[in-house]
Amino acid sequence: MALSVGIVGLPNVGKSTLFNTLTRKQVEASNYPFCTIDPNIGVVKVPDERLNKIAQISQPKEIIPTFIEFYDIAGLVKGANKGEGLGNQFLSHVRECDAICEVVRDFKSTDIIHVDGRINPEEDKEIIDTELMLADFSTVEKRLEKEKKGAKSGDKKIQAKVELWQKIKDNLEEGVPVRKLGLSQEEKEEIKELNLLTAKPILYVLNVDDTPGGEEKNHFLKLNIKQEQEIASLPAEEQAEYIRELGLEQSGLDKLIEACYELLGLITFFTTGKDETRAWTVKKGATAPVAAGKIHTDLQVGFIRAEVINWQDFIKAGSEATAREQGLIRTEGKDYIVQDGDICHFLHSK
Repeated sequence: MALSVGIVGLPNVGKSTLFNTLTRKQVEASNYPFCTIDPNIGVVKVPDERLNKIAQISQPKEIIPTFIEFYDIAGLVKGANKGEGLGNQFLSHVRECDAICEVVRDFKSTDIIHVDGRINPEEDKEIIDTELMLADFSTVEKRLEKEKKGAKSGDKKIQAKVELWQKIKDNLEEGVPVRKLGLSQEEKEEIKELNLLTAKPILYVLNVDDTPGGEEKNHFLKLNIKQEQEIASLPAEEQAEYIRELGLEQSGLDKLIEACYELLGLITFFTTGKDETRAWTVKKGATAPVAAGKIHTDLQVGFIRAEVINWQDFIKAGSEATAREQGLIRTEGKDYIVQDGDICHFLHSK
């Protein structure tokens, strides 16, 4: 299952325009609230220059990048947690995602109305963040009441659950999202089934109209979405030239995709050969058998060992044969933690 990022924000902040630009997939982006009723899903290639450099050495028949799914979710408004503006329906769509990309408006336009009739990024951010917390508060409150009934039996495990849910509820009441509570892995597993919105990692995008994209501003990734749309509309060879003319090393969109990838705690490893050179996604800290399982479950079950080389060493060697001669390809066992940029060949029992 692909990892997914939900694009959220107030109406008319640039969410659907960003989605259209990211995915080249046309979804409605009309100038009025709630025009996007169902989430639109687009699959986006993760930019990675290493993939093509590896392919130049291997000369494969096919080059396959890694991907992230983006969900375009309709505009939320104040009161969404109570169903305002079809809020409950849209919040349920956010729960399906692994991470959140919150778009906040900082561009001025008399043609595009703001749902509250003013431009104030911090207020907009606070409205959305509050709605997510209020929705979680309601969910947690119901679970807490259920656990309290079970705790009357004196079961210590249930009592521990009550303490956990009470801690989460108290912090939400104080405006502290779940992601900032420093929960243990065991606690994270306990709350996982509820898909709490504020437990998800979040990236804020400030949609501006006067500055090239991809710059950091406080806790925001500053992005000129309209400009990014212009760049994306050009032929590939012209895009690179335009980006250079703007004084940028890469487009703001590429920075956004990379930031979402990092937000999800992901790394990339590669496989390469005459048939294909391919990028694979795995969580940071994954062992070699787990990485092998991303390719095929049989590789994980029957894992024997992995042959591994760093992508830069592979490029310097110029070929797999030379890399072997120079002793650059090493053998790793089941406990090996796969590193970002590893090129792996997994050996397994049949």
